[in-house]
Amino acid sequence: MSIEHLSPQVRAAIADNDRVPGIPRRGSGFLDEPFRLGTTPSATVGPYLAIGLTWPDGPYAVAEGTPGAIWLRGHVYDGNGDSVPDAMIETWQADPEGRFAHPDDPRGAATTPGFRGLGRSHTVDGGAYAVLTLKPGWVPDGEGGLQAPHVDVSVFARGLLDRVVTRIYFADEAAANAEDAVLRSLPDDTSRRTLIAQPTGDGYVLDLHLQDCADKGFHETVFFAV
Repeated sequence: MSIEHLSPQVRAAIADNDRVPGIPRRGSGFLDEPFRLGTTPSATVGPYLAIGLTWPDGPYAVAEGTPGAIWLRGHVYDGNGDSVPDAMIETWQADPEGRFAHPDDPRGAATTPGFRGLGRSHTVDGGAYAVLTLKPGWVPDGEGGLQAPHVDVSVFARGLLDRVVTRIYFADEAAANAEDAVLRSLPDDTSRRTLIAQPTGDGYVLDLHLQDCADKGFHETVFFAV
């Protein structure tokens, strides 16, 4: 076989190779040790969120027309204060009785007809999200107390190596919010305000900010290490 038809690996082989790791003996074509691959670099969670993560009725934690249904709405903004047009919002919450639509709830699964607890919404129309759901009830805090009504929220977007997790509380639950251990653990009212949705005509609104944007007066939403 002429030299030009040999692989670069074989051409670089050492004839009297003294078992140098990773270098084949001439003519063998085999490595002396197992071939090792490095860790595959992390990929961001966006913007290809439509592939397998959403479905047509994803934004509906309850069906349209369900008594007491509310819309949770808002926009997702980046560190420049610009809307994120291809993020995804995932919500998980208890029903109005404070029970989750899951058999592992120790008090028993939610019994509200048609309530599934989970919603997923792409951002559309310039970064807007919307989830139709029911206002949740109080839930145990694991230490004998109760947490104020809230919705757990995961944000998936381009540039993030993992989801970021936050909560939506409700401005018209001021007494409950004042006793909530999570809200009380935050350092100041500015931080707390990033989690509290304001009432609207058909539900509540809360914008989510992935980073501060001082130029536009935006404060980063509080995200939790979970």
